[in-house]
Amino acid sequence: MPGSTKAMGVLTVGALVVVTAYTVALGSSGWLWFGWVVLGLITLGMVVTTRNT
Repeated sequence: MPGSTKAMGVLTVGALVVVTAYTVALGSSGWLWFGWVVLGLITLGMVVTTRNT
């Protein structure tokens, strides 16, 4: 797994922790979860693309 894909994975997991903490502390925000899902899909796309090359 190249460095950029690994960094994206770490960013995605970190964002999940932040969004979850925000939700617990201040309540759910649909836009934050939507943003995290988009980030997760981009990361997943990078992983799949990297494995196929």
